Amino acid sequence: MRLKLSQETEKSGSLETRHRLLCTRQAATSLTLMLAPTPVVTMDCGMITSKTVLLLLSVIFLAAGATLGFVGGHFISSYEDFDAFFRDEQILLPAIIIIIVAGVMLFLGVTGCFVTIKESQIGLRFFLAILLLMFITEAAAFVLGFIYREKVVAEVQETMDELFQTYGKEKPETEMVDFWQSQFQCCGVKNYTDWVNRDWFNHTGNSSVPQSCCKQEFKNCSGLLSEPQELNTVGCAGVMELRIKELINYFMIFILGFAVVKFFGMLSILVIACRQEENGYRPLNSGVYA
Repeated sequence: MRLKLSQETEKSGSLETRHRLLCTRQAATSLTLMLAPTPVVTMDCGMITSKTVLLLLSVIFLAAGATLGFVGGHFISSYEDFDAFFRDEQILLPAIIIIIVAGVMLFLGVTGCFVTIKESQIGLRFFLAILLLMFITEAAAFVLGFIYREKVVAEVQETMDELFQTYGKEKPETEMVDFWQSQFQCCGVKNYTDWVNRDWFNHTGNSSVPQSCCKQEFKNCSGLLSEPQELNTVGCAGVMELRIKELINYFMIFILGFAVVKFFGMLSILVIACRQEENGYRPLNSGVYA
């Protein structure tokens, strides 16, 4: 009987000891977990740079949209003050197009900021598709601008030949030729001697060119060909070609700059997407941690 009680006492002591050891281990494990540093989701340099580029691109879109919207709105408000001089309301079409483009720019800016901060994969893909479409469009416009620049000479000369031939017959065309010659200080299409072959020159019969060919410093200029020192001898076609080429060059530089920015924007989106897939990275507010 005593032996049996002794065995039961030993069993009870052994179970109690095991229970105490188990509780001690659980307490130690809990303390270790509490003291362990909390894992923090970090972004590498590539991720930070990519997000910065996308935010900068979005800010550029917002600034461009706000500027274009102001220009278009100002044009429409100015039309209301001078609508008596313009009977054709189609003159407002450029302003309407500018406002539409401004709306698209603002939408892209807001979308870019949102998807960059939230790091939404669907949003990033949507933004990438829009940037790619705009990049292709701008690349096509750049190529067309380069091609058109080479055709400017022939087209300008042909158009101006027809316009100068109607000088003195149609009032709008006559006023336009006079404006060009006085504004750009030129005379004729290729040079001032072109007027010899014009109907207006043969009709007047006084061997003179229009008064708009006279240099501004000669107030008593009569336009006679015998006094070339008082005339602008440079042709208007060359001046117009140079100005149009300069305008196209500025346009191409502007397009090229925007295309480069969009290229880096697309590259940044791809970097963010690759980092998310490689590291299993998700934004902190999504509830999933790396």
